[in-house]
Amino acid sequence: MSKDYYQTLGINKGASKEEIKKAFYKLAHKYHPDKKGGNEGKFKEVNEAYQVLSDDGKRSKYDQFGSGFENMGTNEGAQGGFGGFDFSDFAEGFSAQGESAFGNLNDIFSDFFTGGGRAQARRGRDISTEIQVSFSDSIFGINRKILITKTSNCLTCNGSGAKTGSTMATCKHCNGQGKIHETKRSFLGNISSTKICENCYGTGEVPKEICDKCKGKGVLRREEEISIVIPAGIRDGEMIRMSGMGEAISKGTMGDLYIKINVALHPVFKREGSDLVMNLNLKLSDALLGREFPIQTLDGEIKVIIPEGVGINEILRVRGRGVPMSKSKRGDILIKLNIKLPGKLSRKSREIIEELKEEGI
Repeated sequence: MSKDYYQTLGINKGASKEEIKKAFYKLAHKYHPDKKGGNEGKFKEVNEAYQVLSDDGKRSKYDQFGSGFENMGTNEGAQGGFGGFDFSDFAEGFSAQGESAFGNLNDIFSDFFTGGGRAQARRGRDISTEIQVSFSDSIFGINRKILITKTSNCLTCNGSGAKTGSTMATCKHCNGQGKIHETKRSFLGNISSTKICENCYGTGEVPKEICDKCKGKGVLRREEEISIVIPAGIRDGEMIRMSGMGEAISKGTMGDLYIKINVALHPVFKREGSDLVMNLNLKLSDALLGREFPIQTLDGEIKVIIPEGVGINEILRVRGRGVPMSKSKRGDILIKLNIKLPGKLSRKSREIIEELKEEGI
């Protein structure tokens, strides 16, 4: 079914480009979904109509064939939110005026498409660092302390920015509201925004006398000791997030601290999932006759019995000595047996092997 774009915009078929644009601005303001009482469906219809009628080529094809012209291989529909309208067109004709009666367009749309410029909570910057732990500590976990230089709350005023014993006064910039309301005029009408007061940082109060240490900011750059709990079983390259341990900001919440864990290599063991894997070199005689071997694990020495007649590349499993998976469960140790064959035989060894050969061994 063909759509009547002229009716959608409420204009006559012979309307000029200026009339088309004016009608669109009016309806876009009325139906925009970010506004109270807006209608996303209507906004998309209005936008679609404007996309066609504001383009001479598309409008000519529409007048000849109706809205079905887009299915005739000539569809140039734009991509993007709300039908793909490029809001940079809104600024056409106003760029030369700079801060005109319509206000700064970038500021207007920044406010308009973030819900009318609602005041956002102040938050400190996230920071990151990295530390190295031993292979054993990565398996069993450990508590570590590190020193980081970052912006932190002032210890003298506990982040208030006030001198010790000083009282607080109502902020004169926002009259104690903590927020500043602004209204900007635009072609979409008056757009109101609310911003956090930059004088009191949203608290509505300021100290009568400021802290000498931080100069009233409540924060300053200093070295801070941080305790880190490294969980058992952490892997190389994993990150630990410590919420609220990042940088502080005046009268706001602290950011987060991200710690990358680098696990040192172990001379014997490698990790495969929840198991620890190691290689054990055996002489041929040990493989044939069997032997008891002492193995130094991450949590003490154990005795491993090599059974008689083990095969090349056979794997022995020692249960419950691997990576902790819970308080009561651990992975295993996997021992890969490498049987070393002699490169050169003595006369006696050759005679013994010849005898074994005759016996079918």
